[in-house]
Amino acid sequence: MSVMQNEQLSDDMNRYYDQFMDVMKTLGENSPEYTKSFGEFVKAGEKSGALSSKFKELISVALSVVTQCPYCVAYHVKNAVKEGATKQEIIESAMVAGVMGGGPAVAHIRLVIDACDQFGAK
Repeated sequence: MSVMQNEQLSDDMNRYYDQFMDVMKTLGENSPEYTKSFGEFVKAGEKSGALSSKFKELISVALSVVTQCPYCVAYHVKNAVKEGATKQEIIESAMVAGVMGGGPAVAHIRLVIDACDQFGAK
């Protein structure tokens, strides 16, 4: 497969991330209480505790694959990279999702690979 063909197969995870952030901005303008509550809920669930924030983001990557949500994949891979997760850790979390979610989840690992590449996972 040529580089050009591979680029055509690649999904733009930045676009998914930006679209999700735009939804949150629009919701914030139309329903600030809802958006604030949702943001606090997410922060409470993702903050470090017995599990590190990085580990929680890896779990979220796996859940994003199982639920087949490209917006979630983009959001959580970007956050996992920010928390210091390596490309290998991120892909392995997606592989666990493949075990639990079967073929459709395995197919969505493509999005995780694209997001790792686009968000600079090492």
